Amino acid sequence: MTTRTEQKLRTRRSLLDAALELLSAERVFSSLSLREVTRTAGIAPTSFYRHFDDMNDLGLALVEEAGLALRQLLRKARARIKERGTAIDTSVDTFMEYLINHTDHFRLLLREHTGNSKEFRTAISIEIEHFVAELEEYSKLRSSDTKEAVLPAHEQHALAEAMVIIVFNMGATALDSTKKEREKVLEKAKLQLRMLYFGAHYRKHR
Repeated sequence: MTTRTEQKLRTRRSLLDAALELLSAERVFSSLSLREVTRTAGIAPTSFYRHFDDMNDLGLALVEEAGLALRQLLRKARARIKERGTAIDTSVDTFMEYLINHTDHFRLLLREHTGNSKEFRTAISIEIEHFVAELEEYSKLRSSDTKEAVLPAHEQHALAEAMVIIVFNMGATALDSTKKEREKVLEKAKLQLRMLYFGAHYRKHR
């Protein structure tokens, strides 16, 4: 990789990190200005356009990055489950680890999923659907490994969607909570997921 290419990638990364840094419990992405982001990144405003078409383009890049991190998270959880064997506990603990280490990414997904920008809402919905699909695929593999009854495709998808909703709600509640409050939220989410998962499979056997 050439020095010029490396520098371009570093500058792009600086702009992404600057936007994330400016996000907080009080600020949404749409409130950020280009000048504010470039000042935080330490570059001239005119240099911004060498990397992104506009602030919306930068935001969509962050959404894509956050979605990729979520999918990598689930794959990481899968590897841990093979070692520990507790699917729900391990998955929720791994998600909480992601939340703590990528607070700004999660805050962006959470806020912009219901924000004013249709383009953002659509992009985030696509990323969440990718996450649901990953969970669906894992559930099918797990059913095969444990000899559990495989749910019909539409029920498997509905179950995966409901589980993702619970996990995202957990994340939203835990986002600005204390460690003690977070632990309670964590245990509640695990209980809800167990009830949902085993309820779906119990119903299948009735």
